[in-house]
Amino acid sequence: MRIGEVATRTGVSVRALRYYEEQGLLDSERSPAGQRRYAQDAVDRVRLIQLLYAAGLNSKAVSGIMPCMETGMASADMLDLLAAERDKIDERMRELAETRDRLSHVIEQGHLTRR
Repeated sequence: MRIGEVATRTGVSVRALRYYEEQGLLDSERSPAGQRRYAQDAVDRVRLIQLLYAAGLNSKAVSGIMPCMETGMASADMLDLLAAERDKIDERMRELAETRDRLSHVIEQGHLTRR
């Protein structure tokens, strides 16, 4: 599939897809005319990359993690890295839940004062 189709199906810009390639996160082949062509699984891969970025991982961490995500296999060092990243995500989730609860409190108080 062409780069524009991957971009459309994933909601990711063409520029971001090119960046993923530069970082070694995504592969493409070139047509005889030089256009990028992606395998069908590129959409799922881009979505996974986006999830990892959204969780706060940087491109270096994502690059290191991707092989494990694909194979389910990891060295002891990689398992330690994965556990550390998971712990960071857990902490962000706690912080987000606290923020949500504070916002809910303000909203509830706002409803009470409007009455």
